[in-house]
Amino acid sequence: MTEIHALTPLSILSEVFGYDSFRGPQQAIVEHVCAGGDALVLMPTGGGKSLCYQIPAIARQHAGHGVTVVISPLIALMQDQVGALHEAGVEAAFLNSTLTFEEASAVEKRMLRGDITLLYAAPERVTTARFLAQLDSLYERGKLSLFAIDEAHCVSQWGHDFRPEYRALTVLHERYAGVPRIALTATADALTRADILERLQLEASEQFVSSFDRPNIRYTIVEKKEATQQLLRFIQREHEGDAGIVYCQSRKRVEDIAETLSAQGINALPYHAGLDQKVRQNNQNRFLREDAIVMVATIAFGMGIDKPDVRFVAHLDMPKNIEGYYQETGRAGRDGSTAQAWMTYGLQDVVNQRRMIDESPAGEEFKQVMRGKLDALLGLAEASDCRRVRLLSYFDETSTPCGNCDNCLNPPNVWDATQAARKLLSTIYRVHQMSSISFGAGHLMDIVRGKRTEKVAQFGHAEISTFGLGAQHSEAELRGVFRQLIAIGAVNVNAEAYNTLQLTEASRAVLKGEVPIMLRESTSASNTADRKPKREKSSAAKPAAAAIAAALDNAGQARFTALKAWRSEVAREHNLPAYVIFHDATLAAIATIAPQTLSDLHGVSGIGAKKLEAYGAEVVRVCEGAA
Repeated sequence: MTEIHALTPLSILSEVFGYDSFRGPQQAIVEHVCAGGDALVLMPTGGGKSLCYQIPAIARQHAGHGVTVVISPLIALMQDQVGALHEAGVEAAFLNSTLTFEEASAVEKRMLRGDITLLYAAPERVTTARFLAQLDSLYERGKLSLFAIDEAHCVSQWGHDFRPEYRALTVLHERYAGVPRIALTATADALTRADILERLQLEASEQFVSSFDRPNIRYTIVEKKEATQQLLRFIQREHEGDAGIVYCQSRKRVEDIAETLSAQGINALPYHAGLDQKVRQNNQNRFLREDAIVMVATIAFGMGIDKPDVRFVAHLDMPKNIEGYYQETGRAGRDGSTAQAWMTYGLQDVVNQRRMIDESPAGEEFKQVMRGKLDALLGLAEASDCRRVRLLSYFDETSTPCGNCDNCLNPPNVWDATQAARKLLSTIYRVHQMSSISFGAGHLMDIVRGKRTEKVAQFGHAEISTFGLGAQHSEAELRGVFRQLIAIGAVNVNAEAYNTLQLTEASRAVLKGEVPIMLRESTSASNTADRKPKREKSSAAKPAAAAIAAALDNAGQARFTALKAWRSEVAREHNLPAYVIFHDATLAAIATIAPQTLSDLHGVSGIGAKKLEAYGAEVVRVCEGAA
């Protein structure tokens, strides 16, 4: 363990991790937990949650309290965090399925001897009889310091990533009274927060809720029209040479999109649960360790991924709720540099998500909550006002227009779609009256638009009173109306009858004109994909490393390039992502000061005592050699 001269949270922050000040509520959280208090911490991705339990773990071990157990569902996160802690001079280890029995036994012995400051383990392991017996031994000797429950939203059925094994973690409170617990998550609305507190028995804990705002992320949501081409244009025009993540709903779509992007010269890799484990692990390792990789994935990928220079996250299919959307988009721009969250969505997305809810075996109360969450996400997608204001409002945070989302940069026109909605609902009613057969959205729109298709002729639907009454509307406009009607429950999707549409009790109020339907104007295919901000494109359009280097003079750029090459070699030797050794921002700061002695590196953000000792001389040598 790195020797710390004066044991305070600030001295640990400085001497171990190399930072001179806390961010936001970090200091209050750290001091509260160091003193033995329980806490629920909500902090956005990139906000520094890990330090909120790593610093108390170090402080409390020095005070004689023993081992901190970090509960995480993610092997990748465990490995990266343990690697980063080793680089900082902190004794840490993990127990997971990647270890042999002998390796796991050796870690357990070190833990029981008190040789480990932080031990990472999955919830399934923590609640086994074997592991609990080991915790009992530590507890009886007063050597069980702290429980840190990461990704705490997984305990809630209302959250976007519910994992039943998290429910068993109540045993920690019941069995180890007096051992403080800190639960942490990046995403939880009020309902999920309340559920976390109840399920983990943290009702008496202090709650620390940071701002959910990620001002460096630009939010853009477009109508789905040739989604693959829209994505391709987005990457080529805005993010060529950048690292990014593309989320798709199905495994087949993941593979198709990865193949298409690769054929266009984009370094894209697939990731989903159906891939061979070795392929999946290799692709994840490449994404973490190499530059400019685009990972095309299902939501099986991402939670706990600490890669700081992800410049964009794209969704080709609409997620289930705002929590999922926020968590996934939050993987962009962890380094604080500009990044983009881009999503394309359409009527079929709404139909699919609504159908999954309706067909779920869950109880009606759960379904109602899930429908409400889907409605909120659709409201965000259809919004004509500031996306960020809407997003933060969902998490009970007030804000002002950001000036940086697509709606702020290009305010859309809005139209009153109430009459169009009434015509569509009337059409559903009349065609069902004629033959008791339900029809899909495409056919119903053809009737309202007055299109004499073969199907319209077959069923005699040109004779009904609503035929042609909406001829002035485009198909895209009417699809937008249907999205809203499905979202508010005024139209039901019958999955067993080929996704046909049917009226509901809620249809009546819309038919009577009692529920207004206001929509943003639909844009053409080209405009949807290609709309550009009214100001010049931000630096999100080029790799973060290039943006940092651009601020340096020629000599500084040479040092920066040499330092990156050196860092890559060290990372390969240590089998770690490069950012675990030093972030780009740290390398840029080093390149700026052009160090000639070790003392020149004191105070550089990201260089703690252990890293200074391990790498300081080499860093000076690299900088001098690049001059």
